[in-house]
Amino acid sequence: MQSEIVLVTGASSGIGEELAKNFAKGGYDLVLVARSEDKLKALARELKRDTDATVWVEFADLSRQGAAKKLATSLKRQGLEVSILVNCAGVLENGRFVDLPSGSQQGLIDLNVSGLTNMLIHFLPPMVKRGKGRVLNVASIAGFQPIPGLATYAATKAYVLSLSESLAEELSGSGVSVTALCPGVTATNMVAQAQKKSGGFNFPAFVVGEVEHVAAQGYKACLNGDVICIPGAVNLAATIIGRATPKWLLRRISGAMGRYTQGD
Repeated sequence: MQSEIVLVTGASSGIGEELAKNFAKGGYDLVLVARSEDKLKALARELKRDTDATVWVEFADLSRQGAAKKLATSLKRQGLEVSILVNCAGVLENGRFVDLPSGSQQGLIDLNVSGLTNMLIHFLPPMVKRGKGRVLNVASIAGFQPIPGLATYAATKAYVLSLSESLAEELSGSGVSVTALCPGVTATNMVAQAQKKSGGFNFPAFVVGEVEHVAAQGYKACLNGDVICIPGAVNLAATIIGRATPKWLLRRISGAMGRYTQGD
């Protein structure tokens, strides 16, 4: 019997790469999607060497209009049926809203919001029709509150979180589950690049999560059909407190934290 196929976007590094490893070790076959051809091919070779997974590689820039549709068409042509969709492709830009170039702002929306939504548009309906499937959307604890200095990024993750929760309820009883993975600051290349570009975030070491732990928790939550997964006790406590805190106070605290992490 053929293994179920998991499609992982943003699979070339960070959380996406680690999630791909978890699913491969769990006995799933994989379709790896990202813009970096060399990194995807290297990961595919590693997974084929270390696991029994069959791996397909698809190169796509999901921020571009029509990219998700083109990907879905390509997989259908190859006779590949996606059982689990992992939406991990995303970008991070930090800095004051008025200081960031318009292209950076739009890029966040094009990939984090439009790209993810279009993947759902093309891959979710077939799951519902079959009465079986799982979706793992990578959001962030940034989606639970406003974060000055990461205003647009946090807003895009709030969209992902809200959409995931809504879809989970809409699809209740359909055989299809939707999970939002909401990590905190994680030691990934994307965060490292943002730190380098901005001169560095001043995050205390105890709040920085290990990418392997985040991916392992997301993998388990997806298979369990959990709606929200927040890896790490500190992150979970922060989101619970944040939801119970009055909005005006939460904005003040977020502003102070934002100024601290930016070194102001």
